[in-house]
Amino acid sequence: MAAKTFKMTAAGKAELEKELEALKTEGRIDIAEKLKVARSYGDLSENSEYDEAKSEQAKIEARINELEYQIDHAEIIDVENMDAVTIGRKVTVKRLSDGSESVYEIVGFAQSDPSNGKISDESPVGKALIGSKVGETVTVEAPIGNLEYEILNIE
Repeated sequence: MAAKTFKMTAAGKAELEKELEALKTEGRIDIAEKLKVARSYGDLSENSEYDEAKSEQAKIEARINELEYQIDHAEIIDVENMDAVTIGRKVTVKRLSDGSESVYEIVGFAQSDPSNGKISDESPVGKALIGSKVGETVTVEAPIGNLEYEILNIE
């Protein structure tokens, strides 16, 4: 079975690499210091500080592994010279039912952050928008029913 690839822009990959470097350096140094302090409290069998530090260490190591895998399997998307919605583009859409406008940046799954307007190309809205051009109308299948959006602008 082929490894899963993670579509992202070059800038998105650079963000992941920056986070990875911070975790490998500052994150590991911080957790090593917490473990050292927790060990100084004595008996590890009833040491909640030690247990908490070990748990935090496991989370950091898991995130490092996840980032390394995503970076190693990154597929960089070139967004230059494209007039359709692709990963790395910002899209302004208008919901036809109420006229509300939204701006979304289409990103790969690893970069998605809906609260900051970054939606995955694998999300229902992202899937519907990919490949569309300004002036087109797309239908998004959502749990509340189908939603129609008109594409107003692509940056």
